[in-house]
Amino acid sequence: MDKPQEILELEQNIVYALKNIYDPEIPVNIYDLGLIYEVDAEPSGEVTIRMTLTAPNCPMADMLLEQVHDEATKVAGVKDVSVVLTFDPPWDRSMLSDEALLELGLL
Repeated sequence: MDKPQEILELEQNIVYALKNIYDPEIPVNIYDLGLIYEVDAEPSGEVTIRMTLTAPNCPMADMLLEQVHDEATKVAGVKDVSVVLTFDPPWDRSMLSDEALLELGLL
């Protein structure tokens, strides 16, 4: 079933907000790094964000999860945010966007 346009727009606005969060060790935002696997918004304003980290032992994990929650919560129309951390599939370089590859000099 296709999502209503307003839900698609809400999800896109959340993505824009998440692009303001940068991994402290890499000069690329977490979305273009491929750390955000899914942004799923419901008509009620409840949002689930499924994400990963570049490594399971990332020392900045708590900070990044908190930033994702806080930035998504600021988006108009969002009532509640649940951030789900997963390592399936594990992150790898193939998840980088073209913009990230350019920024890192890998393209």
